[in-house]
Amino acid sequence: MPSSSAVHLALPRWAHVPGETAEADHETLALALALVPARFEGFVPARHPALRYGLGLNDAGYFWESHEILEAVWAAAPQRGRERILLRACIQIANANLKLRMQRASAAGRLFSEALAELNELSVRKATAGGAGFADGFPSAALAAQIKLRLTQGPLTEADWLDISVATRL
Repeated sequence: MPSSSAVHLALPRWAHVPGETAEADHETLALALALVPARFEGFVPARHPALRYGLGLNDAGYFWESHEILEAVWAAAPQRGRERILLRACIQIANANLKLRMQRASAAGRLFSEALAELNELSVRKATAGGAGFADGFPSAALAAQIKLRLTQGPLTEADWLDISVATRL
């Protein structure tokens, strides 16, 4: 498997918004999807290029695309693993961000709440001994704090979208 630094994946040519824009740039996304194995053994590596790309797509405002890539990584993640829980949270965040862009604040709030529940579940699961999995070193408490802040500061607007990597900068 190539390291994340050995793989350069371009951003999609446009951000897809269902009902508002043309069909998604499936050609560009296919390059990242091809990097996802049928199954990850033991855990999802924190530096896997498709995972990093999916997270980066969200943070660059490509929410629908982020969901597609992260969902493929989730499907390949080991069953009942910590990475699946964290990936579900990230997928819900990307979906919430997309709903905010579509001016569906109520749906976004529900999705942020679901992501927060996943992060709370992750917090009670023990980390693996190796520590190389996506969930092992991820600052999930900081991400949960950002979600709580958004949910308690008043009505959500498009400006309230959440950058997943904000947790790594705190």
